[in-house]
Amino acid sequence: MSPRGSHWKTAEAVEAFLNGRRGAIPAAALQIEIIGTLIDAWQPVPGRVLDLGCGDGILGRTVLERFPETRVWFADFSDPMLKAARKKLAGDTRVRVVKADFGSKKWVKAVGEGRPFDVVVSGFAIHHQPNERKRALYGEIYDMLAPGGLFLNLDHVKSPTAEIDEVFTDYFVDHLFRFGRSFGSARSREEIETEYRNRPDKKEKVIAPLDEQCRWLREIGFADTDCYFRVLELALFVGRKTGR
Repeated sequence: MSPRGSHWKTAEAVEAFLNGRRGAIPAAALQIEIIGTLIDAWQPVPGRVLDLGCGDGILGRTVLERFPETRVWFADFSDPMLKAARKKLAGDTRVRVVKADFGSKKWVKAVGEGRPFDVVVSGFAIHHQPNERKRALYGEIYDMLAPGGLFLNLDHVKSPTAEIDEVFTDYFVDHLFRFGRSFGSARSREEIETEYRNRPDKKEKVIAPLDEQCRWLREIGFADTDCYFRVLELALFVGRKTGR
């Protein structure tokens, strides 16, 4: 069975994210800063932005702070995540929060009211999809963008070798462990490593290499496609719509 959104975001994963795990990702603040810089450079006055797999809305809220005239659609498939986003965004007339599962093309209808978007930004929302679905999803995102629109995908990409994957695993687990300790967590490093190694996308081996994903974007029609930030296997890759 192909992995789907509901299969990926377990209750445990959602709880970890909402309790601050997003901040445990290495260089999280710098990732968000670079996203803002790229939008500023290529879409300095974005009218409509789609936050894909919004979680609790961290990326979209950052866009709103930087570009106060922007309207942002927040889409996710997890009810707890959507509840958290609605709570953080309550009363803000610039936002729409919608439920959408990216495992099939049906998600397009859920956010279709906002198209065309000037920017689509995704934060760790796509890597768990199988490659065939992932590539199709990139095409659907392309079709939802206005000419010149920007797609920024912050994601976990596949290591080129098993040895490099082990280096990244140790680095990431150590980072999560230190982050937890700084907030008083009693979880051992062994517990964190076991959870990390047994997460759905790791077990199902659906994470795709960065170079392959950038090639997909270029073939679809995205220009200026490149990796604009990478910390081992955490990468931000970006493309602009040429006007298909």
